[in-house]
Amino acid sequence: MLIRNGTVYDAVRREPYRADIRTENGKIAAIAPALTPSDGEEIFEAEGLRVYPGLIDAHTHIGLDDYGIGSPGQDYNEYNDPVTPQLRAVDSFYPHDLAIPHALRAGVTTVCAGPGSSNVLGGTFVAVKLWGNCVDDMLVKESAAMKCAFGENPKRCYASKGVSARMTVAAKLRETLFKAREYMEKLDAAGDDASKRPGFDIKYEALLPVLRGEIPLKAHAHRADDICTAIRIAKEFGVKLTIEHCTEGHLIVDELVRAGYPVAIGPSLTSASKSELLYKTFATPGILAKAGLSVSIITDAPVIPQEYLPLCAGLAVKAGMDPFDALCAITINPAKHIGIEDRVGSIEVGKDADLVLAADDIMLAATAPEAVILNGVRVV
Repeated sequence: MLIRNGTVYDAVRREPYRADIRTENGKIAAIAPALTPSDGEEIFEAEGLRVYPGLIDAHTHIGLDDYGIGSPGQDYNEYNDPVTPQLRAVDSFYPHDLAIPHALRAGVTTVCAGPGSSNVLGGTFVAVKLWGNCVDDMLVKESAAMKCAFGENPKRCYASKGVSARMTVAAKLRETLFKAREYMEKLDAAGDDASKRPGFDIKYEALLPVLRGEIPLKAHAHRADDICTAIRIAKEFGVKLTIEHCTEGHLIVDELVRAGYPVAIGPSLTSASKSELLYKTFATPGILAKAGLSVSIITDAPVIPQEYLPLCAGLAVKAGMDPFDALCAITINPAKHIGIEDRVGSIEVGKDADLVLAADDIMLAATAPEAVILNGVRVV
């Protein structure tokens, strides 16, 4: 396909520019003014249109919650055990969730979906493209992060099972990481000698990629104290960390800057439905981006319907965020947050041909994409 005469907002350069974009074999093959069409090449005339990268949500539960209908369609929280790192979102992702076509029509092409925040450790998130009949064919990254949660949710869900204080939540996480580290050390010491290996433990096995720095802890933390506890534990164990929700992040800017971890902010288009959300504001993404942090904006769908991801970025702009920073917060920054920036998140040669074409600013409520291209194929 050759997309001609569009105005490119590539999430790399601050200023847009006019160019043609050629896609081949699902990838962006060339970006330049006035590319010459090849024989038989499909032409998409984009005069008057803006061309954006496919939008990305770094934290959602789409595909695990059947269009937000709740029980019995809810498949993202396990309520029998507060520590379940062995669970995998890839085993619950439903490609025919009715929320997916709505998301695609809004320009959302890639998401990181996974367990909710009922558990201290909830399992791994999966990064997928929102097109396909089987999750195995949609994968960008099967294991993108290990979910952990602080604050009110694990307390509320497991108060009857001995988890009723923030101290207990932190202690449960710390204890499990300690035991997993001991398990890893025994495995490493045993080498090829099977007789010296510890007995198989699926929970500790699931945490090996975290302890070895292959994937981050994905820490649900709204309140400032919970954010600081997540940082403290990550540093204690020397593991990677992303901070999810970060509702009170604007109250601890200096601490977040010193820590330097990526932050994913949202869902902000809701009421303060619990005490942790009293300081929620759309100003937070702009404040943290201005301070130099890598900021993603998230919906936490179905808390906010997935299709409103670009609107959330627009509301952050309304609250003071730089428009380019807001665009990056729903494209390249979430790609980096998930660890898939080599494939998606910006319009660059060699990356996947995931593109959104719109007549106006994609972050405006009135703007609906004219076309959505995923892996070089027009799907909207």
